[in-house]
Amino acid sequence: MAAAEEQASPQQPTSQPTWHGIVLQTLKRNDVRLVPYVPDRVLTTLIKNLHADPFFTTFPTAREEEAVGIVSGAWMAGMRGAVLMQTSGFATLANVLASLAVPYQIPLIMFVSERGTLGEFNYGQALVCRTMRPVLDSLAMEHHTITRLDELEFIADRSIKQAVTTQAPVALILSPLLTGGKVFDK
Repeated sequence: MAAAEEQASPQQPTSQPTWHGIVLQTLKRNDVRLVPYVPDRVLTTLIKNLHADPFFTTFPTAREEEAVGIVSGAWMAGMRGAVLMQTSGFATLANVLASLAVPYQIPLIMFVSERGTLGEFNYGQALVCRTMRPVLDSLAMEHHTITRLDELEFIADRSIKQAVTTQAPVALILSPLLTGGKVFDK
């Protein structure tokens, strides 16, 4: 029967899903329309695809705290948003998370491209990487490190739903095992 079905329908080229495609579709499915970001090489394809899709309002910010403030204000006005950043940018957020997102129950969704591990050349990135999870834990913030493509959609979708339902921020840390990390040119 399977052979007959294969003959009856023309072969469609199968394209493998990409991590950035899954993130974009998951944001869209959860009505997350606003996506401010601080530019990052690992997130470049995702950022370009968000800009190209009229569903999203996407723009760069000068600092991560600015992006968090924008998403927080948008939530108060009835719009869902997510912030894109890298690990080193997360290091600037302890105050805005502790004084705005957590106490005012903002379902801030953060996608953080992880630097500072797996061959990192910048010692400063490595230090920040080691402090990121303890800071999230001390703020009692939900966070997940995503390492595999087959777990990305489930974790991102459920984390967004939980953030909105519980009105609590969440950090989704995108491991280099998932994204390929930053490519270091010689």
